[in-house]
Amino acid sequence: MLFQDVLGQEHIKNHLIRTANLGRIPHAQLFAGPEGSGTLPMAIAYAQYILCQNKGENNNGNEACNLKFNHFSHPDLHFVYPVTTSEEVKKNATSASYLTHWRTFLKENPYGNLFDWLTQIGVQNKQGQIGVDEATEINKALSLKAYEGGYKVMIIWMADKMNIAASNKLLKLIEEPPAKTIFILITENQDEILQTIQSRCQVIDFLAVDENSIAKALMKHKGCEENLAYKIAHQSNGNYNKALHLFHHDASEFPFEKWFIDWVRSAFRAKGNAAAILDLISWSETIAGLGREVQKQFLYYCIDFFRQALLQNYGAEKLVYLEPETEKFELRKFAPFVDGGNILPIFKELEDAIYHIERNGNSKIILTDLSIKLTRLIHKKQ
Repeated sequence: MLFQDVLGQEHIKNHLIRTANLGRIPHAQLFAGPEGSGTLPMAIAYAQYILCQNKGENNNGNEACNLKFNHFSHPDLHFVYPVTTSEEVKKNATSASYLTHWRTFLKENPYGNLFDWLTQIGVQNKQGQIGVDEATEINKALSLKAYEGGYKVMIIWMADKMNIAASNKLLKLIEEPPAKTIFILITENQDEILQTIQSRCQVIDFLAVDENSIAKALMKHKGCEENLAYKIAHQSNGNYNKALHLFHHDASEFPFEKWFIDWVRSAFRAKGNAAAILDLISWSETIAGLGREVQKQFLYYCIDFFRQALLQNYGAEKLVYLEPETEKFELRKFAPFVDGGNILPIFKELEDAIYHIERNGNSKIILTDLSIKLTRLIHKKQ
């Protein structure tokens, strides 16, 4: 993975190259950025630059070393990522259990999100985590000398999925790692990482990828026609992973848009309508029957949809990228019902629902409660 393969983020590339050339490489860094911003590709390119002692655009270094990175198989590059048990791994799942799948995932789409990864290993109905067994494996791996005598790099993807036991076990190691050991933690939710770990890392904040970089990548790598590429780039809102999904038309097997529109339509009708209340309960049962990771993805989608409606309502047309495809539903007609009077309470209820689902609350009760609250909030006047 070369720096030139990472979309945009030129200021971060320049910073990482400069510090590496000066030999001022922090022992622990936290790459924090939204989905599709390139935190993982950047971490791999940075690791390659250091381990292969490259100069400039990752060239003139160790050719054999660079070749190993083409297959993500360098012995001094270590990965940790959220996992769970599956048909393939019945118990004590760790990152090593899914290494072949992980390398395939990186080759196909290093911009993929956690849900894409869990789908790759066939456990999209479960929640992945980085547990205490993983922390033990990290300690073992880093206690050994570097295979090529230089640095060792440990990339922890979705570090916010480390449970408390794993975080506490790694705390001392991150604070005082073995010589020439570099930790790169990656997160989309920085607030969910223990403050004690954050304080031991140099934080690098990633911005969403600019539309021009996304459009050019779609044209170069996917053969996308120019006008369509820029349209998709706008709709992706700086998320290259989303742009790829839009290009391939794989909105997934889960019809988030239909679920959302059915939900808000039932919420509109539910005021003083007992039959519509039953529709909301039925809707809640349907969503509750899905895996928790799917439920969370859907609720994040709802937050994004409400945000787009708010922007539409307040005339920020340039920031509106959502184009619903459902028949007889128009964002401009829905938008007036989302304003400054109800948007914050709606966000709070959705975020609370995600929090409780993530902590294994009863999904049916959580979603039914959320639906009933939405009927009140959607009719709230500013």
